[in-house]
Amino acid sequence: MRVAQDPAFVLHARDYRETSLLLEVFTRGHGRIGLIAKGAKRPKSPVRGLLRPFQPLRLDWSGKGELATVTGAEATAPAAALSGEGLLCAYYLNELLIRLLHRFEAHERLYDAYEGALETLCGTPARAPEATLRVFEKRLLQELGYALVLDREPGNGRPVVAEARYRYVLQRGPVPETEADEPGVSIAGASLLALAAEDLSDAGSLREVKSLMRTVLDAQLDGRPLRTRALFQQWRKRGVSRKTGHKA
Repeated sequence: MRVAQDPAFVLHARDYRETSLLLEVFTRGHGRIGLIAKGAKRPKSPVRGLLRPFQPLRLDWSGKGELATVTGAEATAPAAALSGEGLLCAYYLNELLIRLLHRFEAHERLYDAYEGALETLCGTPARAPEATLRVFEKRLLQELGYALVLDREPGNGRPVVAEARYRYVLQRGPVPETEADEPGVSIAGASLLALAAEDLSDAGSLREVKSLMRTVLDAQLDGRPLRTRALFQQWRKRGVSRKTGHKA
């Protein structure tokens, strides 16, 4: 198979032998794929320095099976100007895509959502990083076929009421706390509706939605920890230490 000029982002790159790279790539037309970039680290390679995370690309490749070969690459825009918290958030998105997407399944809407999330995370400080992550997680779950029920109760279809409290039960949805007899995540109706509308400007709703999304994603990950979560914790501890004058 030969593919030309597919929009793409490198999710992860690692050295392969002396001069090559092994890549995990998210493409618009073919989803998550594995590629080898032969000779990419050579000083005169035309793709040297291009095959890195957060650089918008158009990629050419050829081959069969799990690992095709890069035959060309060009940048379509400057790399996303990420730093600090925004950079960590972007790496978190990459890890989610690597862990949860199957190979060779195109997700064009999710690709566009990823591109938009990177744009939002650019700048110092990052713009609305927590809200950006939660909205992307919601869209990712929807693309995987696990869309959250946020605006109605399961079974009876009654609309979620902003003033009420619910228990979000995995595999079902939001059940009024007064009626719930299964374990779940306690959350306000207003928070569910805020996520449905992708408007997480309220700090209280954002905190509750974070708890909900972590529970749902952990179920999809089968309890396997995400490396970027540990990096977040370390980064925040260093920030607290700097503010208090203590060494991390």
